[in-house]
Parts: sequence; C-alpha cells; structure tokens
Amino acid sequence: MSLAIFDLDNTLLSIDSDHAWGEFLLEQGAVDPVAYREANDRFLADYEAGTLDIHAFLEVALRPLAENSPEQLAAWHQQFMASKIEPHILDKGEELLARHRSRGDTLLIVTATNRFITGPIAERLGVDDLIAVEPEIVDGHYTGKVRGTPSYREGKVKRLEEWLADKDQTLDEAWFYSDSHNDLPLLEIVEYPVAVDPDPSLREVAEARGWRIISLR
Repeated sequence: MSLAIFDLDNTLLSIDSDHAWGEFLLEQGAVDPVAYREANDRFLADYEAGTLDIHAFLEVALRPLAENSPEQLAAWHQQFMASKIEPHILDKGEELLARHRSRGDTLLIVTATNRFITGPIAERLGVDDLIAVEPEIVDGHYTGKVRGTPSYREGKVKRLEEWLADKDQTLDEAWFYSDSHNDLPLLEIVEYPVAVDPDPSLREVAEARGWRIISLR
C-alpha cells in the first residue's frame, strides 16, 4: 500500500476553488464588490506567477469566515458546492482516485486552500485525509487567523512531514499529482511525481527531469 497525494485546484478540479469561493461571495453580496474582486483576482495572478504572499492573502481570504455566522457559512457552502464545485469535478480525476483506491493506496489531498472550503470537497471525492490551511476557530467561530503553518509551497512539505509522523507513514513509493510549479518542493521529494495539465513552468521542469505528464481534462 502506497500514499497517493493530490493537489486539488486545477488538478482534481478544473478550477481554483479558493478563487471560486471569492467569486461566490461577490455574487452573494457578502464582500466589497470592488476591493474584494480586485484582491481576489490579484492574489490568483500572484499565485500563478509564484509570487503570492500567503499571509497577506489569508488575511483577506479568511476575513469573511470571521464576519459571518457558522450557520450562514454552512448554508453558503452548500450552495457553493452545488453551483461552483460539482460542475468542475473532473471525471478523469475521479477515475484516477478510484484506481489508487482499488490498489489499497491511502488517498491524501494537500492543498493551499483552507479547510472550510476544501473539507467538504475532499469528503465528496472520497479522499481519506486532507492537509489544508487551517483557519483558527475559537468557541465555534472563525477568528480570521491561521492556525499553524499554511500548506503552501515549502509549507506543504512541512505539513506533510508532520502528517507522516502522526500517522506513522513514510513516502516510500509515494505519488504526488499537481498542476502547479508552486508544488515543486513536494514533487521533488516523492518517488513518483506526476505533472497534471501543468502550468508552463512545471511542464518545463517535468520534461527536463523526465517526470510523467498527464491530462485529466
């Protein structure tokens, strides 16, 4: 039995769920229609360029969680899953998960998107476990702050190492599937790195190193 690790956004999904959640909040009138849209689009561009300041992003991204009740957030997320996520779950992604599941592999999503957004998505996909950015919760309410290390770039490696120690697992014969050059730190430490519909920077590295390149689109 091996560990099969997956990025989520633009890997198992055909969209970036973080950005899509921002768009959803704009549609609900839950955030400033000008400033939030500008920030949401700018942070996505920074992520794609590899220049994202994760802490500046999370300061903006987690604020709506603190500003709304758990009941409102739960209701919104149900709508979000139906309208923004379900249409963008890739059939070939589900088939890939099923192949690893049938081999007895442990399925793990490691994402830079926060757990509020991605927890229900991982559950919908039937993935065993999830490493995500952890929004701080105090007395049942989000504070707008982050707990622990954000699972972004090298932070994904750190959080995975903590997970492996906690689960008494290793990376022996582990797979990692990702679309993004931001995930190079994690791709470089697994036995089977796979570039999935990779961005130009990751494609260049994957081709140079002879990594497998696949499409789930």
